[in-house]
Amino acid sequence: MPLDREWIEGHIPHQGTMCLLDEVLMWNPVRVQCRSSTHRDVANPLRSRGRLAAVCGIEYAAQAMAVHGALIASRITTSPNGAAVTGYLASVRNVALFANRLDDVASDLVATAELVTGDDHTVLYDFSVSGNERVLLAGRATIVFNAALRELSPGPRTSE
Repeated sequence: MPLDREWIEGHIPHQGTMCLLDEVLMWNPVRVQCRSSTHRDVANPLRSRGRLAAVCGIEYAAQAMAVHGALIASRITTSPNGAAVTGYLASVRNVALFANRLDDVASDLVATAELVTGDDHTVLYDFSVSGNERVLLAGRATIVFNAALRELSPGPRTSE
């Protein structure tokens, strides 16, 4: 089965024009690379004032992380009550931008996410977005799973 845009839209929450990835180029248990041409689309929903700022590459990388999560779902498939696991981008750190914008990149973008560590509650990824044979941005992201479910569950109590 090809891991194309149709597969991606069926496995991550982003739909329609907000699904930024076109295909999975490669993946293994710790790494994924996805290709995209949507940065050149004038209808890209992340564009502002006719431009796509390089910082929007974080969303491309986050979607690659979501794809990776879907691909390795056998490790973390459901919460204890059987609900599907939902990941939330909790933080990004050490983001370095090596370009001002993405819409003027002639080649397709390649979003890469590499799993650094994680458990059933959070994962940490290193990420990069490349194009025109160079890295355009890179950083580190933390994904939190089913944060809303944990807020509802009783935690340890402390006495005051």
